[in-house]
Amino acid sequence: MRKIIKGNTGDWEIVIGLEVHAQVISNSKLFSGAPTTFGAEPNSNVSLVDAAMPGMLPVVNMECVRQAVKTGLGLNAIINKKSVFARKNYFYADLPQGYQITQPAGQALVGEGVVEVNMGDYIKKVRIEQLHIEQDAGKSIHDMHPRKTFIDLNRSGVCLMEIVSKPDIHSAEEAGAYFRKLRSIVRYLETCDGNMDQGSMRADVNVSVNRVGEGLGTRREIKNMNSIKHIENAIAYESMYQVKTLEAGGTIDQCTLLWDINKGETRVMRSKEDAHDYRYFPDPDLLPLVITDEFIEDVRKTLPELPDAKRERFVKEYGITDYDADILTQEKYRADFYEEAAAGKDGKLVSNWLVSELLGILNKNLIELENSPISAKQLGELVGLIEDNTISGKIAKQVFEVMFETSKDPSVIVEEKGLKQVTDTGAIEAIVDEVIAENQAQVADYQGGNDRIFGFFVGQVMKKSQGKANPGIANKLLKEKLG
Repeated sequence: MRKIIKGNTGDWEIVIGLEVHAQVISNSKLFSGAPTTFGAEPNSNVSLVDAAMPGMLPVVNMECVRQAVKTGLGLNAIINKKSVFARKNYFYADLPQGYQITQPAGQALVGEGVVEVNMGDYIKKVRIEQLHIEQDAGKSIHDMHPRKTFIDLNRSGVCLMEIVSKPDIHSAEEAGAYFRKLRSIVRYLETCDGNMDQGSMRADVNVSVNRVGEGLGTRREIKNMNSIKHIENAIAYESMYQVKTLEAGGTIDQCTLLWDINKGETRVMRSKEDAHDYRYFPDPDLLPLVITDEFIEDVRKTLPELPDAKRERFVKEYGITDYDADILTQEKYRADFYEEAAAGKDGKLVSNWLVSELLGILNKNLIELENSPISAKQLGELVGLIEDNTISGKIAKQVFEVMFETSKDPSVIVEEKGLKQVTDTGAIEAIVDEVIAENQAQVADYQGGNDRIFGFFVGQVMKKSQGKANPGIANKLLKEKLG
């Protein structure tokens, strides 16, 4: 759905494309045997190949190739059985070779695919142009010395998948939702950990605006975005900046931008290079990469159930809403947590407790589900106690609070605090009789036609029973005796 910007001189639309860099999960780098451990001492995960020592030759790590093919299959993309590596020439202090080994457009390992994004009231299809593998650069560190920049080559040579979308995105919200879906897919596939705070997944965002009905405008690229919130904010700012500039009679020049988090605005880094500026040529040390149908099929057999399929199954198998299924399948760990909790239980009830109660309190306390003080087994046990009438839903909330504070099993808490629900009809009937005897004025009011006062009687019964009376039995007895 195209988002229209109302300008002073007419309507404008935004056109967005994302180039997402996802660091491949592998034990060693793309062209060397150096480890890829995050957080290692600076310049400790470096081989002679990564440091670009003379005479060193790259050797393709086929596990990285396998991971990229797996990702391509997860994106419903074409797998190219022949692809090539090329040298992309540019100078940075943290790029010791003076070039990056990558795969050029049209000759990548993975071709066109598509990602479907649920936007609530519509499904957005974002086409993938290609996925290519390439080596990452090192890291420049500017804040350790007032006049010097330090170089850490631990990341140099780590395998990246660059997933390039077509310009199918038309709002900041769609861009954010697309990135979330892409992150979810690679985490399900276990081809990238998606840890944006560690830089293992980031995006370059291309933004342009044009008048409705006219051709594409000039794009500007915002580099190295490692937060979905920042991606959305940067697009919102940049699109309005371009509209205001054009309406004031200015021009948009193709360039590369940074997102200034503190000022909430984009800043120009440099004029945008075109492909010829990088002087691409086939890498003379690497033969074309050729894979077989058997290799592709072997990878296909390892594909897990992906978010869309799992979401559809949850709705059918557990009878939950599309909304809840979408929330539960966004992360693989969350989906697995739900299925463990829901085993042999009422799927809807477990979904309600997980989505509304557990995720709610975790978000409030800034705790990830992986670190939840309540386990999936414990949440399922709590729901089981409600289902077998050991406790009421109201008492369950009290038990839940204690579980969150102590991590104790719900059955232990119920026993310790004497919270078992009263299901003895005779005991509840005695309480009902007391309530009726003590509130004759309200009885006359109810029998005179004021049905709304019925809740008063239920409340009194629950109060006298300290919340332990089975609500269904109490309601039935009250209706019989008041009727």
